[in-house]
Amino acid sequence: MSDMEDVLDRQERERRARMRRRAASKRAQRELDEQLGVAVALMEEENQSHHGSREGRASNVYRHRHSRDKNLLEDYFIPQSLYSDVHFRARYRMQPHLFNKVMHDICNYDDYFVQKKNCAGDLGLLPEQKFTAVIRMLAYGSSADQLDEIARMGKSTILESLVRFCDAVENLYTMDYLRRPTPRDLQQLLQKAESRGFPGMIGSIDCMHWQWKNCPSAWQGDYGNRKGQKSIILEAVAGFDTWVWHAFFGVAGSQNDLNVLGQSPVFNDILRGECPNITYQVNNTVYQNGYYLADGIYPRWTTFVKSIPHPRSEKENFFAAYQEGYRKDVERCFGILQARWAIIRGAARLFDEEVLRSIMMTCIILHNMIVEDEYDYDVEEVYEPDPMNTTLTRIYEKPMGPNGEPVQHDPLVRYGTFMHRMIERYTEMQSSYIHEHRQVDLMEHLWAVKGNEGQ
Repeated sequence: MSDMEDVLDRQERERRARMRRRAASKRAQRELDEQLGVAVALMEEENQSHHGSREGRASNVYRHRHSRDKNLLEDYFIPQSLYSDVHFRARYRMQPHLFNKVMHDICNYDDYFVQKKNCAGDLGLLPEQKFTAVIRMLAYGSSADQLDEIARMGKSTILESLVRFCDAVENLYTMDYLRRPTPRDLQQLLQKAESRGFPGMIGSIDCMHWQWKNCPSAWQGDYGNRKGQKSIILEAVAGFDTWVWHAFFGVAGSQNDLNVLGQSPVFNDILRGECPNITYQVNNTVYQNGYYLADGIYPRWTTFVKSIPHPRSEKENFFAAYQEGYRKDVERCFGILQARWAIIRGAARLFDEEVLRSIMMTCIILHNMIVEDEYDYDVEEVYEPDPMNTTLTRIYEKPMGPNGEPVQHDPLVRYGTFMHRMIERYTEMQSSYIHEHRQVDLMEHLWAVKGNEGQ
């Protein structure tokens, strides 16, 4: 019996010894794993402090962009978002439905903005992040470094998104939002101008300078003005609703409005004979072409009605005040553009002139889209039954020949037999006699229509 008890005791002791050895082995393994984990972490930290994804490059910053994805969507892009549509309009400069339309169109145009997986299988940036960075850069004039904290994107990614966004906006929307006025557009412009006392007016024209901070040294003589400031000039034609109908950007800032006009394509349609004919009667005189309101530097052409430099009589003072007030449409447009898109209010920091041109055109196109979406046009249109006629003005989309078909104009070639047609149109456009005579007729017409309103 005692032998049996001794055997059982020995087996129990051996079992307990095995359990102790097994527990000690597990503790040693855990300690070894912890030491290896600390060593690997220290090695990775040391490697990241010396180079990034490639040898010799700075380390990649882990920006926790996925958490920013979630926060951005919760802030603006879900039905019960943290910020209301009023905040969205203030910070994105447009209504949410217009922003979503632009984002949808551009994502279909350029898949760079679509969220994709990288080679490691990690999801990239959301389209909302990239578009937010671009819009904030345009709206606030922010630098790429400032936007890193908001969108959690690197500087190079933000700048690439900006360039691609501007390119997409130009290619998608230029045809619709930087178009020539259609007959219906002209009818609306002329109807408004006639109610203001200026029959035949189709807008106002002027120039704006965009300062260029980082103008290349080799170009500073061309782009610098007499004060040494470097800038690029924008020529624009705007209507009563500040819609931009014509934009010509890229002329060096050392030039003035006349030099810009000499290079601008604003009157190419007139020289080709392709512009719509506009017929109106002012002070019992019939005129055949529309005109823009312009300041005193512009020439005395049939396409302009200029400010009177030194009004003397009561009629001249009255006309000058009205003309200057409606000429400010384009000035208001410049002010709205600079307030809405602060990037063109401050000095341009980019070096590439083509990128600056693309940014300016993008700001104008987006401005026109916002005007179309938000401007409060009159609901009742008195000229709706006959959209081709007003009281004093008639519009023809194309001149009609005796056979009832549109006239086919002679082509314009530099060295050929048809060059004289363009020269004739250019000479007719420069007629100072018609300019002066129409200016007097408009003065009499405006005095007869508006002169007694304040009495």
